[in-house]
Amino acid sequence: PAVPDPAAVAKLAEHFFQTPRGQKPLPTDTEAQVALGRMLFHEPRLSKNHDVSCNTCHGLDTFGVDNKALSDGHRGQKGSRNSPTVYNAAHHIAQFWDGRAATLEAQAEGPMMNPVEMAMPDAKRVEATLSSMPEYTARFRAAFPKERKPVTLAHAAKALAAFERTLTTPSRFDRFLAGEHAALTAQEQRGLEAFVTTGCTTCHNGPAVGGTSFQKLGLVEAYPTLTDAGRFDATKNEDDRGYFRVPTLLNVEKTGPYLHNGSVKDLPAMVRLMGRYQLGRTLKDGEVDDLVAFLKSLTGELPPAERISAPPLPPSTKRTPKPDPS
Repeated sequence: PAVPDPAAVAKLAEHFFQTPRGQKPLPTDTEAQVALGRMLFHEPRLSKNHDVSCNTCHGLDTFGVDNKALSDGHRGQKGSRNSPTVYNAAHHIAQFWDGRAATLEAQAEGPMMNPVEMAMPDAKRVEATLSSMPEYTARFRAAFPKERKPVTLAHAAKALAAFERTLTTPSRFDRFLAGEHAALTAQEQRGLEAFVTTGCTTCHNGPAVGGTSFQKLGLVEAYPTLTDAGRFDATKNEDDRGYFRVPTLLNVEKTGPYLHNGSVKDLPAMVRLMGRYQLGRTLKDGEVDDLVAFLKSLTGELPPAERISAPPLPPSTKRTPKPDPS
């Protein structure tokens, strides 16, 4: 592609450098915490029946999702919302579609206790499971050396969050923003310009191209078939009804199906729907093609296998609670 005007690029790029308002600096994690978090992410014994792990719904080799509209949890039960990607989640202003968890740490505890997901009865079961295996006891002690009681649900959540903060996916778009303008094709550059001028950056901005705000689904025109109350479920504030945390668009090519309920399978269709219901625009075929081309440039590189593949897990002992299918 022709080298774009530097001033024009700078104006386009400014939408993707801002830190979300109110987002605190990321904590400093230790290697011991990250290593422990990787083990716990792949640990099915954190579920009641020892058959669901974080990776079950957030496959790290499939861009942090399972590509299902609704994921399968304990006893094959399905949740009510689509499982969002865990990649680049540290850039989000809050976690879950309704933002009920302010941090990755708070989010990590939720699925373990959710009766539809991992279905652990309480924190004591989680702690009894982890404490029953000497290797975990030692790893928790190394990860939290100043704590009198290292093996706790809260510390497990901290380790998971530490690991998830390493899950980033640098893309060609990042190289473009850094000044390597040939990293995007001419069509992708047109798509980026359309993305900004059409108004997509009103919601999809910041380092994760989203995740920085809550927005109403059906902002300009009422979205058909919307029955989910969204953020209202977390706040009970009527003004939040129908609002959802804006998803990241990083790797969006790979993370369908789309929306909070996984009801849209096709990326071009999703672009058209957002144009109509969020921006009040009927996008032309060429515009959609350019926008989709740009969105595909946001597909990044997965971390190396030695960071995201399942590590060896310690064997159960006689004290490890048995699988419970009830």
